[in-house]
Amino acid sequence: MVKKGQIKIQQMAFMLIAVTLFFVMVGLFVLSFRFAGLKNSANLLEEKNALLLVTKLANTPEFSCGGAFGTDKINCVDLDKISALKNNAVRYLEFWGGGIYNILVITSDETIDIFSKGVGGYSAENFVTVCKNDQDGEKCDIGRLIVYYNEAQ
Repeated sequence: MVKKGQIKIQQMAFMLIAVTLFFVMVGLFVLSFRFAGLKNSANLLEEKNALLLVTKLANTPEFSCGGAFGTDKINCVDLDKISALKNNAVRYLEFWGGGIYNILVITSDETIDIFSKGVGGYSAENFVTVCKNDQDGEKCDIGRLIVYYNEAQ
């Protein structure tokens, strides 16, 4: 009689351990699906922040065309301002923050390296309208604005 009671207690203990392990496995399975989606969300958020950084930079007064070409243009970079900015880029390091390492403007004709402190952890780029005034008048082309920055941006 005593042995039967001990066997029943052992069976109950093994059953409780099995049920606990089952719920732990189900919990791990659910958490793995949740965190897989979280990693994708983080990557999408990083891409969105990178595009916003480049767009914000392209629309700052130091880069933007403003009203110089007749109408206010969004994501328009003025090459005349870029040329002036390239010579004084060191003054703007604090303004842009310590996290930006390199800013490039690439057009079909040329690549303009505004300033370079090396290459950081991330890069962001967006297409922009690149305009300049020359002897024939206003000339606009499509280009890319590329920013290299660290993860703190």
